[in-house]
Amino acid sequence: MSQPSHPAQTLFPEGPSPALLPACDHYAGTEPLMRKALRLQASSAHRFDVTLDLEDGAPAGRERDHADLVVELLRGEHNLAGRAGARIHDPSSPHWQADIDALVAGAGEQLAHITIPKVPAARPLAGMLEYLQRACLAAGIKHEIPVHVLIETHGALAECHQIAGLPWLRGLDFGIMDFVSAHHGAIPAAAMRSPAQFEHALVRHAKTLQVMTALSHGLVPVHNVTLALRDVEQVRTDARRARQEFGYLRMWSIHPAQIEPICEAFAASHDELELAAQVLLAGQRVHWAPVDVDGRLYDRASYRYFWRVLARAQQDGAELPQEVSATFFSD
Repeated sequence: MSQPSHPAQTLFPEGPSPALLPACDHYAGTEPLMRKALRLQASSAHRFDVTLDLEDGAPAGRERDHADLVVELLRGEHNLAGRAGARIHDPSSPHWQADIDALVAGAGEQLAHITIPKVPAARPLAGMLEYLQRACLAAGIKHEIPVHVLIETHGALAECHQIAGLPWLRGLDFGIMDFVSAHHGAIPAAAMRSPAQFEHALVRHAKTLQVMTALSHGLVPVHNVTLALRDVEQVRTDARRARQEFGYLRMWSIHPAQIEPICEAFAASHDELELAAQVLLAGQRVHWAPVDVDGRLYDRASYRYFWRVLARAQQDGAELPQEVSATFFSD
């Protein structure tokens, strides 16, 4: 009898599935906060990414100094997790090319991702990606550097599918503050916060379109910030609504107190993990034919769903049943 096949190799023949990334992306811009973020990332029980901010974090007139600092941090002793990226300046800024030059030449091997904000349309983004690719070629970087794109303008939302089809993209992020502001008062300021950010018709439409587009292209949809910096319950509620109502797979953090509630809200429950383990182990034993588990039928659609549950949990550092770890994640 042939060896049991792995779900990742057998169950997804028809198209792209979203990349597996930690549920939380924590942003920091000033030197003390960036250093603190990297130390926290290295010591935390939660797996999360860090984005070092060259856009809002750079003091005016000292943009190159700030980029050099980010390179130093990426190459430094505190970047132990190897999961730190950077947000560069937007396409209209005179600094974005220098940002890419500094990051790729100085820390291209350490750079986990690049985030590009305020993209007005697909064409200027394509030009930035081509520039990034040339910079990697010149620096001898042979792997793709994953790129996240902020959907926060009318043009980006209108060309969301064209944007998502560009090379090297890993995620589509929603920028709620700039999105609301771009409507010149047509959307009330309350829609930057909860509950209106989940209930205003234009914001719901934008978020729904962003998530559906990201998932259809195999990208990770990333939810915006919660402005209530230290209100842990509000952060948890926002994260839970983003995950359960809209299908987001990742969310920004802008304060260390937000990291834990985001990770917890995006995590699968113990019962769901147990069911996923039971169903997948049973499915593998019958070579992914339909199977009866506790009187319910599960087939390949079920297996695909539960495999992503387990794979995301493993990516986020959850404790999985021993048999599952040995069977599916031993390599």
